[in-house]
Amino acid sequence: AGMAARVAVLPSRRCLFDAPVQIRVAGLQPQQAVTLRASLVDESGELFQAHALYRAGSSGELDLSRSPALGGSYLGVEPMGLLWALQSKTPYKRLAKRNVLTPFCVDLEVYEGHGDMTRLLGKCTNERWFLGEGVKRISVREGRLKATLFLPPGPGPFPGLIDLYGSGGGLIEYRASLLASRGFVTLALAYMSFEDIPATPEVLELSYFEEAVNFLRKQQQVKDTGIGVLGLSKGADLALSMATFLPGIKAAVSISGSSFNSFIPLKGDGFTIPPHPYDLGRMKISDESGLVDFSDVLDDHTDPATWDCRIPVERSSAKFLFLSGLDDMNWKSDLYCRDAVQRLQQHGREVEFYSYSGAGHLLEPPYLPLCKVSIHRVLGMLMHWGGQWREHAKAQEDAWHRIQTFFWQHL
Repeated sequence: AGMAARVAVLPSRRCLFDAPVQIRVAGLQPQQAVTLRASLVDESGELFQAHALYRAGSSGELDLSRSPALGGSYLGVEPMGLLWALQSKTPYKRLAKRNVLTPFCVDLEVYEGHGDMTRLLGKCTNERWFLGEGVKRISVREGRLKATLFLPPGPGPFPGLIDLYGSGGGLIEYRASLLASRGFVTLALAYMSFEDIPATPEVLELSYFEEAVNFLRKQQQVKDTGIGVLGLSKGADLALSMATFLPGIKAAVSISGSSFNSFIPLKGDGFTIPPHPYDLGRMKISDESGLVDFSDVLDDHTDPATWDCRIPVERSSAKFLFLSGLDDMNWKSDLYCRDAVQRLQQHGREVEFYSYSGAGHLLEPPYLPLCKVSIHRVLGMLMHWGGQWREHAKAQEDAWHRIQTFFWQHL
């Protein structure tokens, strides 16, 4: 009441988290200097904020898809900058959604001037959801499986996906729920550090992942044209192993991954792929911050002594998409990606790959802000993930479109 300015989020104040919106402010003075601030409190009570300085147009209006930011968390015309530039007040926090049944609420406020933010002119809240209208979330504890199934509304049939996160473990649902909201039956699958699955299992069984594939294939809403799998980091090499050894996987996406088995032996039917040799003595820990640079711990992947750790992806008939950030500080994902692509191409296999300059290790769904550093949940160390804010944000938008297009095309 009595606010001078009106803040609008178009087309609607409620949307899916991965949807771009248009932020507009009306009712300002011509050429008025204002500061826009976005605030989001995550489920643990952590505050994330971004702000940018703007000047209203001659009609007293501001449209973030046209007006440039003159300073603050970012510069220039960035329609979604207030979201992707969100940063935690406490250092080294990662914004991640644990409960996908509730939205993240982003408070958008307009303040007078470019100095102290004492006079609030207007505000509104953007509700950003992870579960689309009518998408069902079903907890799965069948056989050994620890997973969550997301079903789009309607009879389908829909393409089926298995979604794997990295070595931090847990059952991560927000990417799977967004994919289901975009029309895929998606199974988010836990494989380490969850319930009775140990933080670092002595061995990972391929048969566990096969159980997941069989479970998904028998769902009546799933198309019988084959299953897709996507994984980030450790989940990415598991996705490639599934596409190589399990029938029924038609398409696989590797995000910041490699084509060798990493860190934990993978036991198949009558064979075991050892982990790629590594030496934690090659970790570099910076004195003042305690930040860990992990990128040199692996032995040289071109040394034939490491080749029994390779996943023989060239034997797979699946289609592959590799995505990596050139500013990945966690490990050399671009180098490992090119090695995989080269091997597939030498065997005449179809493969797409994109390397993003300025993008870090944690390529997430769009508008989740860059996390440069956070505590690895299993190792308990401060990991340096890399990435530059703006480039990483653009990479996430592009990668998200490519992932969906790839699965629609091949499933």
